Amino acid sequence: MNCRVSLIRTVALILLVLTCLPGCSGKNDAPLFFESKRKGGEADAPVKDVPADILSSQKAFSAVAKKVMPSVVNISTISKKKMVQPFFEFSPFFDGLFGDQQPQYRRDKSLGSGFIISKDGFIVTNDHVVREAESIQVKLSNDKVYDAKVVGGDPKTDIAVIKITAADLPAAVLADSDKLEVGQWAIAIGNPFGLERSMTVGVVSATGRSNMGIETYENFIQTDASINPGNSGGPLLNIHGEVIGINTAIVAAGQGIGFAIPINMAKPVFSQLIQKGSVSRGYLGVTIQPVTEELARSFGLKQAKGALINDVLKGSPADKAGVRQGDVITAFNGSEVKDPSHLQRMVAEAGIGKTARVTVFRDGKTVELNLTLASADTAPKQRREQVPEGRQGDFDQLGLMVEDAEQGGAVVADVARGSVAAEAGIRRGDVIVSMNRKRIATSAEYLRNLNQAGKAGSLTLLVRRGNASIYFALPLK
Repeated sequence: MNCRVSLIRTVALILLVLTCLPGCSGKNDAPLFFESKRKGGEADAPVKDVPADILSSQKAFSAVAKKVMPSVVNISTISKKKMVQPFFEFSPFFDGLFGDQQPQYRRDKSLGSGFIISKDGFIVTNDHVVREAESIQVKLSNDKVYDAKVVGGDPKTDIAVIKITAADLPAAVLADSDKLEVGQWAIAIGNPFGLERSMTVGVVSATGRSNMGIETYENFIQTDASINPGNSGGPLLNIHGEVIGINTAIVAAGQGIGFAIPINMAKPVFSQLIQKGSVSRGYLGVTIQPVTEELARSFGLKQAKGALINDVLKGSPADKAGVRQGDVITAFNGSEVKDPSHLQRMVAEAGIGKTARVTVFRDGKTVELNLTLASADTAPKQRREQVPEGRQGDFDQLGLMVEDAEQGGAVVADVARGSVAAEAGIRRGDVIVSMNRKRIATSAEYLRNLNQAGKAGSLTLLVRRGNASIYFALPLK
């Protein structure tokens, strides 16, 4: 009897609970989620009228990814690096304790990117991606993996070409990077942090970036499209899917600051690498320096542009053409020269054996000269000379102590700290060979010219430092 009562009470309690829970009534038709009508559901999209230009941009980016991704490759390398040994590695005493110590090496793995430029397997990447690699593997977008070999590399531009054995590969299309404008779309595809076939979008932030201290020849495209470790060697693209540059470097301390080598600068480099495995560049045979505002005023230039020639090597193309020390090169083959790095790049790209037209500013006049470029491989190597010891005495008004130089001129024996000469960058051991573009032969002649210069205006010194010559413009008080 008690069991029957308990059972009845239990059933009644369950029925009561069910009636109190509306979610359990079986009559609640609220959906668990909402499907978009664009997928065949019943819900409207939160934003119905998306601007047509945004939709077209989105479609364009998707089209670039679909069309170009097959020509972008992931590159993985293995290299052997020597490990740093303890300080007693070469000590005979410790050799006696530990025996002969052989150098130890470690295997380093690295990742990078590249893009196919020919159907038969030539791939462009950064030189630093494959430099010193013992083995290189290339992975295509279809996940096929190939062994690759280095065809050639150029550390001065950080460009390399590698080759895989394959056929009918999807080759990238190269653009004309000279027509780039700031604000145009920039799309980076690569292998950042090993995340294969990643795509980022930004704009061209600037063009013609140089003097960055990254490579010898610089003319970078700056972009805010995200570039990270592993993107190196991958393509920077325009909205048409054409390659405008090779992603190369980032500013680690900043965000949205990446650099790419313009494809027009890269084409002659990787063309030579494919043809002969190395790169040869044109050579003028001069040493040059920037034109500062002070030097521009001293030489009578209206603008601080161009490249000031501080030395001309005997027998060089420039020497044969009549280029002189103190000339300012303002144009090369009709193009304005902005600074020394710009001239260096134009000469390198002009081609060996080519005739070039050089415009120089000399003694207030413009002079046109023609010369034939030689190979930079023939340029003599510069050597450093020993710096003489300083001596006791009085500093002149520039903050210099000078004495007669063996080969003519006045050698700087000492430089006063905080002086005008020290701030300009003159060093002990420099040889002053001319003042205001007039040659001096002795230290006495230097002092005489210095006194005659007066206490107002500025003084232009030509200094020989080792095998190099440098102009300095110093204010006189």
